[in-house]
Amino acid sequence: MLTNEEVNQTQNPVTELLNILRNRRTRRFGLGMKMASGPMAFESRQPGLPLSETEEALLVYAAAGVTGYALADLVFDQGQGGTILSGLVGRTVASGDAIQTVGLVVINPEATYYIKRPQDRAPEEMPELLRLSEQQDYVELYRRSRVKIRAGRTAPPAEPLYNLDVNRWSLYDPAATYFLPVNELTQMYINGLLEIFNETTGVYVLDERAGFRPAGLKPFARSRGGHLEDDPKRERLITIQQLEQLVIEFVTLEQGMVLQNLGLMVQALGLGGFPHWGAHPYGWFEALGFRMDAMPSSQYLGLNKLLALGLKLMGQDRPVPYAQGLEHEGQPLLKPFCPPFYPSMAAAVRAVADRKFGPTGIFTGGAHLSAWRDPAAVSAAASPTSPAAIAATTAYCDYVFKRYGRFPAYPPPLRTVLGFQANHVDAEFYDRFYRPEALSETQRSHMAEWHKG
Repeated sequence: MLTNEEVNQTQNPVTELLNILRNRRTRRFGLGMKMASGPMAFESRQPGLPLSETEEALLVYAAAGVTGYALADLVFDQGQGGTILSGLVGRTVASGDAIQTVGLVVINPEATYYIKRPQDRAPEEMPELLRLSEQQDYVELYRRSRVKIRAGRTAPPAEPLYNLDVNRWSLYDPAATYFLPVNELTQMYINGLLEIFNETTGVYVLDERAGFRPAGLKPFARSRGGHLEDDPKRERLITIQQLEQLVIEFVTLEQGMVLQNLGLMVQALGLGGFPHWGAHPYGWFEALGFRMDAMPSSQYLGLNKLLALGLKLMGQDRPVPYAQGLEHEGQPLLKPFCPPFYPSMAAAVRAVADRKFGPTGIFTGGAHLSAWRDPAAVSAAASPTSPAAIAATTAYCDYVFKRYGRFPAYPPPLRTVLGFQANHVDAEFYDRFYRPEALSETQRSHMAEWHKG
C-alpha cells in the first residue's frame, strides 16, 4: 500500500489529477480584458486571443464527449429495475439511466454551435464517433458533433436579471469561448414515471394545487382495483411538486458535472475561466433562437380560477415566454418529449418507452450496440415495460399537460442554470495583484506550449 509521501512522489494519473484538483481556480481576467475601477483596476496590454479549435475541442470533450458504451451492470429480471436504463452510450459525465439529459451550446467569436448528444443521432452513427474518441481524435469528433445554429456570437443582455452585477465586468469577453449547458427535463421525467408507476413500486401522485386530488391516476388506485398504492400508510404518495423537484435536481446535478469537467480541463490546459449565473428563465433561449411560446402568468403559475381572475382584473396577467425546443433548418435538434414535437403526451410516452423496447430499442433491435458480450441474453432477460405502467404514465402526463398547459407542470421543459466562460489568462494582472501561487505553472507555460507560432 502506498503511503501519502509515496503517492506525492510518484508520477502517475493519481498525482496528475490531484495537481489539477489542487490548482483549479476561477480565473476571470484574460488577455485583452479591462477592469475599469476598484483596487485591482487594470487594462491588459495584450490583445485578446481566441481559443484554438483544439483547445475548444478538448473542453467540449471534457464537458460532454462520448467515451464508449455504458456498462449497464444491472439486474434485468422483472422487478429488479435494470430496465430503467434508457441509453447505452456513455459520456464524460455520469447521467441517470444513461439518458444524457444535458445539451451543450458552444459560442465563440465566429459562430454559435449546438453539440449533439447521443440520442440526437441515429444509432448507426455511434460506432464511428466512439472510434474517434478511442483514437483521441478530439478535433474531428468536435467537428462531427457540432451544428452551427448561428453565425457569430450570441448572448442575452448583461443587465440583471439576465445576469448578476458581480459578473458584468468580465462577462462576454469578445475573445472567450462560452459554454452553456441546457437541461432537458422531459425524457428523465417520463422514463422515471415508467419505473415508479410499475407494479413493483406503485407510486401514487397527488396534485397539491388542486386540493391534493389524484393527478389523473384515480382509475389506477389500488383502492379501486388498480396497482398504484393510494393508501397513505404505505408511504407511496407523492405530489407533483415533489416529483418534479426530484427530476430538476437529478438533471441539474448532471449539469454540475459538466461544469466541473470544464473547470478541470481549463486547469489542465492552463487557461482561465469561470462558471456563472445563467438562470434567466428565457433570456438565453430567446437569444439563441429556440422555438418559443408564451402563456398567461396565471396559467404558468397554475393558479386556481379565483386567483387567476384577480390577476386579470389587476391587469397583471402578463404573458410569460418559455422555450419549447431547438430547431435548425426545419429539423429538431433538442426536442423535449411533449407537444409541439409530439402530437400528444401519449405519443411522447410511447416514444420514451420505445427507446427501450421499440424496434430499435436498447433491449431489442439496438442491443448489439453495447458493451455486453452476449446482448441477446440481456434482451431475453429484460421484461418490457408493462401495459399498466405505460397506461398510468400516459394518464398522468396527459393530466399535467391539460391542467397546466405544458409539461412539466412547474418548470418549462428546458432550463439553463450556469454558463462557463473560458479564455487565455493575462499573467501580468495576477502577478501585479496576487501572490505567485495564484497562477500554476500550467498557466504560466500555456502560451509557450500551445501557441509557439
